[in-house]
Amino acid sequence: MGHGSEKRAGAARMSGLATDLYQLTMAAAYHASRRNERASFELFIRKLPDERSYLIVAGLEQALDYLVDLNFREDEIEYVRSLPVFKSVGEEFFDYLRKFRFSGEVWAIPEGTIVFAGEPLLRVTAPLIEAQMVETFLLATINFQTLIATKAARIVEAARGRGIIEFGARRCHSFGAAIYAARAAFIGGCIGTSNVEAGRMFGIPVYGTAAHSFTMAFDREIDAFRAYYNLFPESTTLLLDTYDTIIGAHLATEFGPQLRAVRLDSGDLVELSKQVRAILDGAGMGETKILASGDLNEFKIAEMLERGAQIDLFGVGTELSTSRDAPALGGVYKLVEVEYADRLEPKMKLSRDKATYPYRKQVWRESANDGTFEEDIIAIVAEVIERGEPLLMPVMRDGEVIGSMPGLGEMQDYARQQLAHLPVQFKKNENAAAYPVHYSSELERKRVELLKEFECGK
Repeated sequence: MGHGSEKRAGAARMSGLATDLYQLTMAAAYHASRRNERASFELFIRKLPDERSYLIVAGLEQALDYLVDLNFREDEIEYVRSLPVFKSVGEEFFDYLRKFRFSGEVWAIPEGTIVFAGEPLLRVTAPLIEAQMVETFLLATINFQTLIATKAARIVEAARGRGIIEFGARRCHSFGAAIYAARAAFIGGCIGTSNVEAGRMFGIPVYGTAAHSFTMAFDREIDAFRAYYNLFPESTTLLLDTYDTIIGAHLATEFGPQLRAVRLDSGDLVELSKQVRAILDGAGMGETKILASGDLNEFKIAEMLERGAQIDLFGVGTELSTSRDAPALGGVYKLVEVEYADRLEPKMKLSRDKATYPYRKQVWRESANDGTFEEDIIAIVAEVIERGEPLLMPVMRDGEVIGSMPGLGEMQDYARQQLAHLPVQFKKNENAAAYPVHYSSELERKRVELLKEFECGK
């Protein structure tokens, strides 16, 4: 999945208009005011959703694809020109859009890393107009994939080593969302997806069974089973509950130990799994797996396993691919510094409940000798935290990606290692402790100084 200076193979061009209107109106106003100093913005999550104690970063690769390829076609420029709000905007701005390319630098926390509220996941430093214009797409991309990767990790944690397959394409908010939900879910620990296009684009293993309609299309259930198995003898998973699950399980024994799996999709999955397991084992089919699906989530899976469910794999759709219990992530993108000709000026927002910290920042993670995460410190970039490891890494310079991105499997392995280093009290799916994240004393001191200067300048 190398980038270099070229767009990744298979990545579709995103329109220059993939943004909010106010990004374009601000760009026009900056341009008219001759304001295009180099500026730095940081993307962070203001507050973790309920029952979330950590996040897993995802979406960086698509963010970089967008920045590398960002431009405006003539028809897009003509559309902007046609909007009534731009009637007073001079031709110079539209000429600027014709030549527009992202030329800045980006520092980011790698995909698969565990992060927490307040920590910059990504920092953009570029001419002010460029840095401003990319806000909407970066937020949409990082917010969504981070949300889904985190939900996947929670479900995988609940499954205690049993495989989770992402099944959610039909319930996503669009098929475009479904593709990137599958990608993020894989980073979060899923073993595969039902989404064939996501499999093609990202090399994710694809899984599937057959629908109830396939069974219903045949006169007899066993005829449906035979038709499917005869064509796919090495990969068949038989759906047992179209009519009667227990009868379906007995019919499945005809295929012997070569049958890969059976699927349960309704009823009391715990009790049915126990009965089906006994039927399969009695027929010498101990290696045939039981897959369960049907509006599952981390809480239901944990409860089922506590009750002794004999389930080997879980297919999780709606709850995973929409993160139904927490369907949005409150990521924001805020200005932190502007470089004028004669000075570097820190910027911060003072709004009630939405205040921000100034200066470009680095996140440092302190760990115990065994690698266990202990504490994160958010500091000014010039600071060095002796016991810490810096999380933000340079990924783009002069509008070109530095090096190459890791493969998706590497991202998944990295996320798994990260979770292994997070103490259990901080990753429980319910009533988890809050992981300690602090601002450095130097950053706190400088922020107080800026507040005093602001008060004096009122």
